[in-house]
Amino acid sequence: MSLETQVMELMKGAMKAKDEAALRGLRAIKAEIIKAKTEPGANGEISAETEIKLLQKMVKQRRDSLEIYNQQKREDLAQKENEEIAIIEQFLPKQLTEAELAEEVAKIIAELGASSPADMGKVMGVASKKLAGLAEGKAVSATVKALLNKA
Repeated sequence: MSLETQVMELMKGAMKAKDEAALRGLRAIKAEIIKAKTEPGANGEISAETEIKLLQKMVKQRRDSLEIYNQQKREDLAQKENEEIAIIEQFLPKQLTEAELAEEVAKIIAELGASSPADMGKVMGVASKKLAGLAEGKAVSATVKALLNKA
């Protein structure tokens, strides 16, 4: 079942249950899907990979907003962002833990034979593709940098 179909089904349930938080998050996902489908060259279709990137981008945007709201002591807005993050993350693959991420990055470093921080670009290129959808880019970058500095 496509992401759009899943979202539509859950939206119906959220409307019946009058769950405003879920409805807000699901509507945001639906809007992003429609926007992606209407982009030039999309031909009304988006791949599963594009869907995951889209969801990750939405979570990142909300986390950035959440950080700002917390700094400004706006708990009401922060709560809404947290609710939406929880809804969107339901559709993302399970994220790697720090230990799992470090293990995967260490394997990539070993495969490439990287030995210094100068190899960061090479490692990041492979790690970004291999770990897409499983870990946030910032976390991958920080782990790669830490492991290469140890080497």
